[in-house]
Amino acid sequence: MLTALAFVCALALLIAVHEWGHYRMALACGVRVLRFSIGFGPVLLQWRGRSGTEFTLCLLPLGGYVRMLDEREAAVPEQERHLAFNTQSLRARAAIVAAGPLANLVLAVLLYATVSWVGQPQARPVLSAPAAGTLAAEAGLRSGLWVQRLALEGEEPHEIVSFDQLGWELTQAALSGQDLRLWAGSAQQSETDEYRLPLATLGPVEADARLLTRIGIVAPWSAPVIGELVAGEAGARSGLLRGDRVLSVNGQPVQDAQQLRQLIRDSLDAEGRGLAARWRLERAGQPLELMVRPEPKGEGAARVARIGAYVGAPPETVIVQEDLLGGLAQGLRRTGEVAAMTLGMIGRMVAGLASLDNLSGPISIAEYAGKSASLGPVAYLSFLALISVSLGVLNLLPIPVLDGGHLLYYLIEGVTGRSLSVLWLERLQRAGMAMLLALMSVAVFNDIARLLG
Repeated sequence: MLTALAFVCALALLIAVHEWGHYRMALACGVRVLRFSIGFGPVLLQWRGRSGTEFTLCLLPLGGYVRMLDEREAAVPEQERHLAFNTQSLRARAAIVAAGPLANLVLAVLLYATVSWVGQPQARPVLSAPAAGTLAAEAGLRSGLWVQRLALEGEEPHEIVSFDQLGWELTQAALSGQDLRLWAGSAQQSETDEYRLPLATLGPVEADARLLTRIGIVAPWSAPVIGELVAGEAGARSGLLRGDRVLSVNGQPVQDAQQLRQLIRDSLDAEGRGLAARWRLERAGQPLELMVRPEPKGEGAARVARIGAYVGAPPETVIVQEDLLGGLAQGLRRTGEVAAMTLGMIGRMVAGLASLDNLSGPISIAEYAGKSASLGPVAYLSFLALISVSLGVLNLLPIPVLDGGHLLYYLIEGVTGRSLSVLWLERLQRAGMAMLLALMSVAVFNDIARLLG
């Protein structure tokens, strides 16, 4: 129920803001708006505004539209021609079309700014042990280092306040193929050393969970403590208890929870069976040794060992909060970064450098909506901002049917001095609709594939 409600509320808000942008700009340009509709299908709610516009809320919140007076759709009395959309100047028509996507981008700025103003606890940028062979391990980074500053190659360093910020900037640098320099020490106020991450050596990458795994900076430092255990699973059967602190596994010292999780996952023999290991623990201040045999879970390449327990204590956090101007600046910056990353990913998919598996459809979006709503208002607002940026950017793409396609028509009109013929418009609209249906089919297929594992 929460997932459905969060999804419907997100769609309704983002569509309403998009159409409101078209609507307000149309009124500002002197165009009569006949109908403002959120959703399709049977009408649930209907009323008429002071401007004469009919407002409707329909059953299926999968889109919306603003219907304006237009001679191409119906006859317009001569005395009202000046109120029709098609009789407006090229600049006015372009402004009306662009106002919808721009409204989504403005909403994203305000949502990101609100998240910054409210503030939220985030893990400190303290590193867990990077896996052997990763860029972080080869650069000399180790468990417990506190990352304090960061800079792209050739730029001035700036402060890092949270692990989320660190992960975000690592992702952006990797996607753009730029190397990074980090300054980290063993404590926040200690002297720092410089470390270089040659992210350009990764080559073409995708913004998924595997990216940070390849870099070697996956999770913030947390103590290797056993949390909640599942009754009957390997951990409980081995005698592990909640609160046990793991000191070593088969004589190898355990520095943090991420390292322990990796040791557990790798506890498989050549035939995929769990390997027993000697764990040295600290329980209520007393040393203890247990034999623990993780159990294999999953199939094929996804087969890993598990113990049926939450591994790791909550990481140390810091409240990240901005003042009025700082929040607005953060909103603008984050919106620009997400928009640039979205365009970059689209460009890589078009060029064949990124997989179409990155496309997500309504099922995945609904799932993310429910998960973010369950985490609280701040997480849900961040989700709304992300989707609002995506909606704004996608609608500005020069694809017929979308707002960006219409802006492309107006650009051609501005350059040639004449508008496209009705025949060409119909052909382009059909091509654009076919392209959108193909993309939606791929996105829905990806959703179903993820559901099926």
